Amino acid sequence: MGKNQQLQIRISAEDKARIQERAASAGMDVSNWVLNLVLPPVEREFQALCGELVTRSQARSYTFAELHDLFGRLNGKEFEQAVRQAPEVVLPPFETNYLAAMIEYVATLKGTVVPGWTRTVPPLERPWFASSLKSLRLYLLTVSPPPFRRRNLFVDSSVGQRV
Repeated sequence: MGKNQQLQIRISAEDKARIQERAASAGMDVSNWVLNLVLPPVEREFQALCGELVTRSQARSYTFAELHDLFGRLNGKEFEQAVRQAPEVVLPPFETNYLAAMIEYVATLKGTVVPGWTRTVPPLERPWFASSLKSLRLYLLTVSPPPFRRRNLFVDSSVGQRV
């Protein structure tokens, strides 16, 4: 994505000098340093993957696996930065709920704050099971992590685990 716009802000000479010092100490120019503070790379990566849930809908399991890997490698602060904003794309109900459940689950694991936008996602109207085998439904009902169960999603593993 090319940079073809400019953002100007009015600041004091002292603030400008401090910003230039901090950017230099980070080994960056002022524009990139400010951009990374306002739109951290982890947030941009999260938003890009959310976009893939729409554009690669036939391969959503791969995109959810990429989100799983992203969340797994981030520390608590990075995770909070990545997911603080709701997806910028409109996701179908299943994808929105699965993503919100993943985020709530990881926030608990990492001891971070659950972003407020996840609470605005209404749960699925009908239960969804990770397997079509009726004999597994009771098992899935009992082992699904709470954030998934609250959203009517019944799975046997979540972030940090692979089946």
